[in-house]
Amino acid sequence: QVQLVESGGGLVQPGGSLRLSCVASGGTFSTYVKGWYRQAPGKEREFVAAITWSGTARYYADPVKGRFTISRDNAKNTVYLQMNSLKPEDTAVYYCAAAPKVPSTPSDYEYWGQGTQVTVSS
Repeated sequence: QVQLVESGGGLVQPGGSLRLSCVASGGTFSTYVKGWYRQAPGKEREFVAAITWSGTARYYADPVKGRFTISRDNAKNTVYLQMNSLKPEDTAVYYCAAAPKVPSTPSDYEYWGQGTQVTVSS
């Protein structure tokens, strides 16, 4: 059974940092594109970042450019999201996802995790 499990969320003050992790199990994901999405209360799920299987191409949403960094360790089947200079508007449930090729839409992702809550508040 394929599973993506996120961890690392929590409560942090504005300006702080968190590192999210997403471990994949039940399949071989080394060639999959990995992505992070987030969903704030009352809002649509939105793209945050994505990384190709080799790590040579990374994509970021404009609101997080320069603050968030996506990376992956294929030997550990894990993708990370380092989040720095966090803002209250970054508060959301963060989801990791895996796609067999570079996705055009969220529906192109084949697998999704259950999400981890990130709350940025003083």
